[in-house]
Amino acid sequence: MKRSEAATWFIAPALLLLAAVTIYPIIHVIYLSLHRKLLIFGISEFVGLQNFLFLLKDGRFWGALGNTAYFTALSVSGELILGLALALLMNKAFSGKGFVRAMVLIPWAIPTVVSAKMWEWMYNGDFGILNYLLGTKVNWLGDPFWALHAAIMMDVWKTTPFVAILLLAGLQLIPPDLYSAARIDGAGPFRLFRHVTLPLIKPMILIVLIFRSLDAFRVFDAVYVLTGGGPANTTETLSVYAYKVLFQTLQIGYGSALAVVVFICVGLIAIGFIGIMGRRVAYR
Repeated sequence: MKRSEAATWFIAPALLLLAAVTIYPIIHVIYLSLHRKLLIFGISEFVGLQNFLFLLKDGRFWGALGNTAYFTALSVSGELILGLALALLMNKAFSGKGFVRAMVLIPWAIPTVVSAKMWEWMYNGDFGILNYLLGTKVNWLGDPFWALHAAIMMDVWKTTPFVAILLLAGLQLIPPDLYSAARIDGAGPFRLFRHVTLPLIKPMILIVLIFRSLDAFRVFDAVYVLTGGGPANTTETLSVYAYKVLFQTLQIGYGSALAVVVFICVGLIAIGFIGIMGRRVAYR
């Protein structure tokens, strides 16, 4: 009990700081979302839930929500598959393993805005290296179909190393004796992966899914730098739409309502994954 009380006092300052920089902004943005506030006209009036009711009829909002969900599903799936493959390769014994791990981390270490600008040049229809290698001309950022997928590819390239390092940490916690015992019983590589590796790294996979799903759903910088939400808002995500409403049209009330919706969606995703992890712990 004494150790528990001491730990509480040690973490209290950090909790107070987090409360100051998170709870107050959340309360304030909820307050703003209940108002019709237009700075350029000096309008500020309480409208209750009207901003949220307007969301239900806003086709642009539903389009942005669909783009965000699509971006999250594809990018997280791609990062998980590629990250697991990289982690399995880096878990093997070979010379220069430390150097390879350091090199793999380079894309993740580059700031997202810099990465997006670099990929924008690579996607250039006239002199981009992708079209040169493919020997064709694809309008990567101007075509409604390719533009969102181009942003997804850039996000997968940048964040896969982060996923790989987390999964590698999970792989290194598996006792080698389990693999030896399974081989003695006649298990091949596929059965080793299915019955030994995969079950034991499932908790780490859940952690990866939590981190990446929350981050991908809030995506802003990658899409904004690459496409700005275009062409014709076909790549606009919720965060990009909220930014445009807040800072380009200065509709503070409606923009705050969009931000609250993003916060609610992220909270629901976190609660869902935490519930899954809680059930796994209770089952064990």
